[in-house]
Amino acid sequence: MDVLLVEDDDAIASPLVAGLERHGFSVRHVSTGHAALAAPLADVVLLDLGLPDVDGFEVCRQLRAASDVPIIVVSARTDETDRVVGLELGADDYVVKPFGLRELVARIRAVTRRAGGPGVDGDVPATQQIGELEIDRRTHRVTVQGVEVALTPKEFGLLVVLADDPGAVVTRHDILSEVWDPHWYGPTRTLDVHVASLRRKLGHPDWVQTVRSVGYRLGEVELT
Repeated sequence: MDVLLVEDDDAIASPLVAGLERHGFSVRHVSTGHAALAAPLADVVLLDLGLPDVDGFEVCRQLRAASDVPIIVVSARTDETDRVVGLELGADDYVVKPFGLRELVARIRAVTRRAGGPGVDGDVPATQQIGELEIDRRTHRVTVQGVEVALTPKEFGLLVVLADDPGAVVTRHDILSEVWDPHWYGPTRTLDVHVASLRRKLGHPDWVQTVRSVGYRLGEVELT
């Protein structure tokens, strides 16, 4: 799926491009409204409002007038009026900065599904079975040996990040970026606390394995 990212702040754009590409998206980044309007048509547009040349609302209006491409406004503006104006001008969704990468990916998939657009290459299925562990991304339900496990949103997000590629190591930085925030500046200890809680709820520590000085990976546990 082709994503057009319209964002003038490279400190935000660079990690966002990298994160989206890890999820299988092809991303083109432009930093001005004129460049966005001149860019080839994408499958979805992520549009910042605070652009240096053209007001983001005007870019949204012109994009909508020219095509039915799904548009997600990604802005630091939290005022309800801005949300309403963006949606009335044709935006399909409005995400407030700062945001979690996984939330944004979910929003992209949702608006493209509603628009009948393409899926993302390499997507894991909505329901994933890993040994005795079953993860349903659509309903946010997790079961172990058929017994439902109650997870917090962050614990579920952590599990899903690891389950995207079972057995592969995911760095602490990538987990914090995807589950918490692309610009996470809080204590990294919060990740360890959530990992410990997730292990406890899943019933065995080997479901989430530590790779020292790197990160974590999802294991497969044989339960009796």
